[in-house]
Amino acid sequence: MNRTARAFWLNSPGDGEIREVTLPAPTEDEVLVRALWSGVSRGTETLVFRGGVPASQHTAMRAPFQEGEFPAPVKYGYLSVGEVEEGPAELVGRTVFCLYPHQTRYVVPAAAVTVVPDSVPAERAILAGTVETAVNALWDAAPLVGDRIAVVGGGMIGCSVAALLARFPGVRVQLVDADPARAKTAEALGVDFALPPDALGECDLVVHASATEQGLTRALELLTPEGTVLELSWYGDRQVSLPLGEAFHSRRLVIRSSQVGTVSPARRASRTYADRLALALELLADPSLDALITGESVFEELPAVMPKLAAGEIPALCHRISYDKSA
Repeated sequence: MNRTARAFWLNSPGDGEIREVTLPAPTEDEVLVRALWSGVSRGTETLVFRGGVPASQHTAMRAPFQEGEFPAPVKYGYLSVGEVEEGPAELVGRTVFCLYPHQTRYVVPAAAVTVVPDSVPAERAILAGTVETAVNALWDAAPLVGDRIAVVGGGMIGCSVAALLARFPGVRVQLVDADPARAKTAEALGVDFALPPDALGECDLVVHASATEQGLTRALELLTPEGTVLELSWYGDRQVSLPLGEAFHSRRLVIRSSQVGTVSPARRASRTYADRLALALELLADPSLDALITGESVFEELPAVMPKLAAGEIPALCHRISYDKSA
């Protein structure tokens, strides 16, 4: 069995390379996975690529199988789908999802992989980590039947949230983004679309995921009195200013954070991380979620692709990486 692999590393902010690594033989409680696909989580991973993780968040931002330390050198990523080549008999040959960086083969504990349901294509399963974030956000937000909801920010996370909200009965869901091209994505997901100036107000809930000061300000403007903004954006080391001295207090508005690193308090007593991820994979049986995958490259191109993603030259939601020709 081949005991070598290749991995994408960030050498220094803005500069990545592919390195050869030697794999250990898996123990009886481990699996050897051959990568089929991985996904670039554009918001978080490009922030890491630029070196924008604040020193105070270096520990909180660690990925499960990260190597190295922020800002660099570091091996980072968490959307990998592959086939188990060695391990427990019930897993060998199965397609699995793992929170692993971009690497052609890897050895992890068997408990760290989740079997992809037969109803979910492997190439779509890379979205599991993103849909898991959306699941956790909606556990935090607890939307109600008939709510008026806006999702401000049509990136990977915002679109995932909008796609799940589209399944709620009686809700009015509108995806709000400054890019008119996101209208096509919204249509594929089954929700309405609006540019920020045209968004419908009087919202009971606004989920904010644009990672911009302007987006968060607009999210507050769209609320009905006593409404809630659920903040999903990760700003890294950037400061954000808000108009909290205007009608924020008199309208009794709420800003609440949500983050996938912990299971929502609303479900923490009854759901584990594994339960949450398994649910996300089940939800990926919906083919409309293919609209979130808007670009594809082969693994060997990652050192050239990442700077373009970070600079916005590739306008991807989720950029998919193929390992078909990688050893």
